[in-house]
Amino acid sequence: MNTEKLYLYDKSVGGIIAGVDEAGRGPLAGPVICAACIMGDCYIEGIDDSKKLSEKKREYLYDNITNNCRAYAVGIIDEKTVDELNIYQATKIGMEKAVKSLSIMPDIVLIDAMKLDIEQSQLSLVKGDATSYAIAAASIIAKVTRDRMMREYDAMYPEYGFAKHKGYGTAEHIAALKKYGPCSIHRRTFIKNFFNE
Repeated sequence: MNTEKLYLYDKSVGGIIAGVDEAGRGPLAGPVICAACIMGDCYIEGIDDSKKLSEKKREYLYDNITNNCRAYAVGIIDEKTVDELNIYQATKIGMEKAVKSLSIMPDIVLIDAMKLDIEQSQLSLVKGDATSYAIAAASIIAKVTRDRMMREYDAMYPEYGFAKHKGYGTAEHIAALKKYGPCSIHRRTFIKNFFNE
């Protein structure tokens, strides 16, 4: 596991570090979820890039992180805002919202490949969730938060299979979209190639 390497990277940066990441930039439906997390000296074995972890492992780590970290916050940007602004700007606003909502203000913000309009010093890292402990923790918070929301949407719109694919453009999802048309949480700017209103 990569946890120790990630943790040591953050320690080398120094100060109070907030890691920031997102989940849901690519799906055809649902919100983009951004999370900011300050881990401090809290070491939790198993923290890694959320994409490398099973759903069960992410759920376990989410509870461990949120119960033991120094602070965390989430910025939720709905699909209508994604359509109005574009996914890059929506993600940026979500990340800024998450940082500004932290109960502790960090000295430096480590971000996965973005630049934010915030007061704090920031460091943008390519593949940050595979480099920084705090970003990896934020990636888990964002991913689990979004997956839970998509399971709730699945109960509202069972014909699309959101619990399974979480809104991503799988063959199953696209087939359902063509059969039933879009529902209220579909991103109109993302589905125009599959469905003409």
